[in-house]
Amino acid sequence: MTDPEQQARQRPDPAGGPLADLLVIDLSRALAGPHAAMMLGDQGARVIKVEAPGHGDDTRGWGPPFLHPTEGERESTYFLSCNRNKESITLDLKDPAGAATLARLVRQADVLVENFRTGVLDRLGFSMDRLHELNPGLVILSITGFGHDGPEGGRPGYDQIAQGEGGLMSLTGSSPDEPTKVGVPIADLLAGMYGAYGVLAALHERRATGRGQVVRTSLLAGMVGVHAFQGTRYTVAGEVPQVAGRHHPSICPYGLFSAADGMVQIAVGSDRLWEAFAAAFGLDRPQWSRNADRVADREAVIAAVDKAFGGYTRERLMALLSELGTPAGQVRSLDEVYEWEQTRSQGLLIEVEHPSLGAVALPGPPVRYDTGGRQEHQPPPTLGQHNDAVLAWLDEVDPPEAG
Repeated sequence: MTDPEQQARQRPDPAGGPLADLLVIDLSRALAGPHAAMMLGDQGARVIKVEAPGHGDDTRGWGPPFLHPTEGERESTYFLSCNRNKESITLDLKDPAGAATLARLVRQADVLVENFRTGVLDRLGFSMDRLHELNPGLVILSITGFGHDGPEGGRPGYDQIAQGEGGLMSLTGSSPDEPTKVGVPIADLLAGMYGAYGVLAALHERRATGRGQVVRTSLLAGMVGVHAFQGTRYTVAGEVPQVAGRHHPSICPYGLFSAADGMVQIAVGSDRLWEAFAAAFGLDRPQWSRNADRVADREAVIAAVDKAFGGYTRERLMALLSELGTPAGQVRSLDEVYEWEQTRSQGLLIEVEHPSLGAVALPGPPVRYDTGGRQEHQPPPTLGQHNDAVLAWLDEVDPPEAG
């Protein structure tokens, strides 16, 4: 919408979510951009996903596993993971008609999400300047692999490559000789999260300025953004961190230990916690009274804790740790996580009715509100499922002859 007054919409319906007054155009594929757009959709925004005719988002073909409905195309579980609460339309952006439809959508939108390689949108006729000519209030989220500029700004971005280039793999694994990726595409997911966060800040700014802007992030930025204390170990202290395996490098004992019949994690995060813990397990030695001393002698502390835990079953050990007030937990497989009543109580498993698969369970949104919030979630769409509905709506709000 080009008129700032038009953008001063009514407050959203709380039952629809806090972003129910926003329209998001999702031009992205794979994971980082779709995850960002899904986060906005989870909070009530209307998200229209624009896909290429014929094959759509790349992740529609990523598998197995695939689900095979009795009729229609197969569905990728990867696609299902990052596209709930969206509508799908197909447009050929290289075709004048498809480009004209996108321009009409842009005029109505609040947010546009894209993760094309640098320069692709320009070649399609939708540079950042052109997008803001169409809609000065548009907030554009642009996600790249390594940044849109700089000496390596044009590099394609894939999650595991970014995990390596961004240093995360050097911190993860059992030894420095075996750098290991995180078990989920964390570079993509974090770029999407940071991107959604940037979008909300830009929308807040737009309330004062009446104008949108470009929000930029990257897979590399997501990796560096979560270095946390490992980053300052280098930038401030000059230490180059290495893998710490299953134990924390700066807190001891904090990690994974062996009970008689399984594994238990503990986090003795203060000297006060250590006093009660050490007394209960016969580990109260003067040379280990302070965390810094325990970290300096961490191998001996870890061996002593493992030896003490070996005399307990996991169930008995967890009960004792709870009595002591020692933070502790198990290592659950994903089936155990989704069957866990605590997971379900937090709304982290939802059921939706998919147009070709029927009732399916999906991981749910990680944010809840004391009042309001989206009451119903929509299934990930089939390719082009909403072509007719979106085009009919667009004809009402922006007749073709006005374009």
